[in-house]
Amino acid sequence: MTRSHPFGRLLTAMVTPLRPDGSLDADGAARLATHLVDEQGNDGLVINGTTGEAPTTTDAEKDTLLRAVIEAVGDRAYVVAGVGTNDTRHTVELARAAEKAGAHGTLVVTPYYNKPPQEGLYRHFTTVADATGLPVLVYDIPHRAGVPIATDTLCRLAEHPRIVGVKDAKSLLVETAWVTRRTDLSIYCGEDALTLPSLAVGAVGLVGTSTHLIGLRTKEMIEGYVSGNANEALRLHHELLPLFTGIFRTQGAILVKAALNLLGLPAGPLRPPLVEATDAEIAQLRTDCAAVGVELPR
Repeated sequence: MTRSHPFGRLLTAMVTPLRPDGSLDADGAARLATHLVDEQGNDGLVINGTTGEAPTTTDAEKDTLLRAVIEAVGDRAYVVAGVGTNDTRHTVELARAAEKAGAHGTLVVTPYYNKPPQEGLYRHFTTVADATGLPVLVYDIPHRAGVPIATDTLCRLAEHPRIVGVKDAKSLLVETAWVTRRTDLSIYCGEDALTLPSLAVGAVGLVGTSTHLIGLRTKEMIEGYVSGNANEALRLHHELLPLFTGIFRTQGAILVKAALNLLGLPAGPLRPPLVEATDAEIAQLRTDCAAVGVELPR
């Protein structure tokens, strides 16, 4: 069965470039988005996600950032807006703002910290999906949110016409397989190192973090697998594994921004409570990057 891939095969959860004083760098965001689409082969970008430090940006900053990226690449790449919060009303407001800005879809994370029951999750996601005409990716990441989206709940959500897929960061491939067996949801892997195994059980692509740096070869791996060249896909998986895993030695945004800053690409500092990479972390990052053929200037 050929499963739909509504936002292409490869998306990157883009960091949010900041100026040295910590303010939003919208021009830098446009330049970085252009690089990720034109040079790193991304079919789409997720803006205002966790890697984009969304918990520390204001609603106004989120809107400015989203509009800057849409203007830069929205004519040739999907721009998916992260709108999830742990407040259904606030999430609806952000989803409506994203639709007004011209986003192609929304990413809605499981409400975090307050740990709603499955019925609460179902009502949260369907309320947000009802609020706009945009397609929705549900984001299942229990190690951050504190609660998983049960497979039965995902199957119920699949009945909604605008809930089209899942960013799956649960790391439970048997459950992923049950979702692809029981629904037509488009599964986008949310754990870079599990992309190839996820494709094998029915996923359609990746929303990645290491793909800021190795997008082209990651896309080649995905396209190789879906075109039937599993051996070549496995070779690329093994080749890229050091950075698929290494970028998460600490919070992903920390190491991505460190690498982009060294490469002279827009990134800038992080907002508290995140902190800059240590010298030891940067040294390890250089090693992980070099292992996949990415040389970071000194």
